[in-house]
Amino acid sequence: MFELIKQQIAADYFLQNFPNDGQRFVAWYLRNILFRDMNQTRDDITDGPDDKQIDAIIVDDDQSLVRIVQGKFVQASTVDAEPLREVLSSWVQIKNLARLQNVASQKLARKLPELAAALEDDYEISFELLTTGNLTKAAQHDLQAFQEELAKLSENEAFDASIHVIDSDELKRRYDYALEADNPSINYKLALAGVQYMYHEVAGTPVLIAALPLKECVKLPGIKDGTLFQKNVRQSLGTSNAVNKGIRGTILGDKRSDFFFFHNGVTALCNKMSLDGNTLSMHGLSIVNGCQSLNTILSCSETVKSVDDAFILFRFYEIPQRDRADRISIYTNSQSAVKARDLRSNDKRVLAIKKAYELRYPSGYFITKRGETAPADKNKKQIIELSSFAKTLVAWQTLRPNLSYGETKIFDKYFETLFRNKDYPPENVFALNEWMKEVQATWIPENPLSLNETLLAMKAYAPYHHLYAVAMCFAISSNQPDRVPNASKSLEAAQQNNMVGEIVKVAGLCLNMALETAANEPQVGNRVFSPQNWVKSKACLAGINGAVRQYFKMTLPMLPDTKKRMDEATVLPVEAFEYRLSAD
Repeated sequence: MFELIKQQIAADYFLQNFPNDGQRFVAWYLRNILFRDMNQTRDDITDGPDDKQIDAIIVDDDQSLVRIVQGKFVQASTVDAEPLREVLSSWVQIKNLARLQNVASQKLARKLPELAAALEDDYEISFELLTTGNLTKAAQHDLQAFQEELAKLSENEAFDASIHVIDSDELKRRYDYALEADNPSINYKLALAGVQYMYHEVAGTPVLIAALPLKECVKLPGIKDGTLFQKNVRQSLGTSNAVNKGIRGTILGDKRSDFFFFHNGVTALCNKMSLDGNTLSMHGLSIVNGCQSLNTILSCSETVKSVDDAFILFRFYEIPQRDRADRISIYTNSQSAVKARDLRSNDKRVLAIKKAYELRYPSGYFITKRGETAPADKNKKQIIELSSFAKTLVAWQTLRPNLSYGETKIFDKYFETLFRNKDYPPENVFALNEWMKEVQATWIPENPLSLNETLLAMKAYAPYHHLYAVAMCFAISSNQPDRVPNASKSLEAAQQNNMVGEIVKVAGLCLNMALETAANEPQVGNRVFSPQNWVKSKACLAGINGAVRQYFKMTLPMLPDTKKRMDEATVLPVEAFEYRLSAD
């Protein structure tokens, strides 16, 4: 790997943007393994004088993950524990960000506000040591101790952290899988010598049940980068939730030998598998139940590598049929920790919308699973996330933004209504996302629309009312107050007249007016007005409609030039409207 990387970092991009091979090595990893683009990579690199042993900081909002990277580009075959201590020192540094910002280099200091925001949102921290060598035995013992110490500290600290060494072998494995990232297919041979297992056929399906040592789990390819979990209903949620902390506590505690009995087991599907002696050969391997467990086990890799008394139940099934695999993925994840949104991620109606959207927008991507990330070559402006799409769909197609906040109800009670039309036009999917992005662009600390502070405090709910107000601008202006404007046609009309921003502004001001009007109305029984209750009730819809109607029927006529431009942008033909979906 050293020679391969040495050759690749001789490219102009690395030579022109990074002053030494150490930085170029880290940049190579960011570009080739994490799929950061050129600008992101330059921004992520913090290496240099006063870098405080932090060579790069990568904030991954999709996975709620922060990577703190330290690179050691060495030709030597082994690496001692000193680089590990440098990585651990960065843990101490970021625990006091105010001090760190005062003593850090300019490159590092400018990344710290982004890091601070991520920590406030409970992002997981992954400390990663990149090296082209392999750890010495002593360094491996130190890594085990560091992993255990971080696990203990994370129980009492404000954020969760883990430490990983990405050595020459792991770099090669990740590089090989990165080359196949567009269509990853994992083939793996599992050595079963010394393992208790049973091979049988059930309903004509080859099945192998094994009590697999935990130390064999960390050898499975595709855990950290998620390629092993393609058919799972969700990706890794980090190690900070209660269940994963419990798993880690068992591994590191004195009940490790009971791990087999505490755990429900892992379900793995293969397109084809065969048993030759004590070797199980698997083609198209994917884990459909056990993603969280395997990621947690990996976070304790050095401990599990050294123990022989910890086992986990594995079920390997040969399931080449896609629909059957999907049902297994759903049914094996039907415990309380899995949300309704997860169970719908492989629903045929969701997948139909995803396929249609990605065919219509080849550079776009429709994310269906929690924890999933879009490929690096996709246009970020055309990336759609299922949960966000469903919430905008409720606000626009049912005209009930007061229901948009309830993800569980959306994917349970209202799912059949919302997604009964698997042929929902991809142009509308794109348009809803565009409108919502325009709305969200006004919900920033600068508060460009001067929205009421109470509204800003309800950022999880109120932006969907803002989107609803956008729809009502078209409906009321076109004298179709009880019908839904076509999302793509409304966006097209607004764009053609260069009025997208103006319509979003008017909608926001109408929402603001509706709230303030409601707050000034006398309350029944002299009760105190609750903005949170108002925004979740149907009463707010009448207030928003009234504010929009007042603007278009009373305010606009006094502004002839503005009225002409607004009418051209918002008055749509009757055929551009449809009846709303009923969600209540």
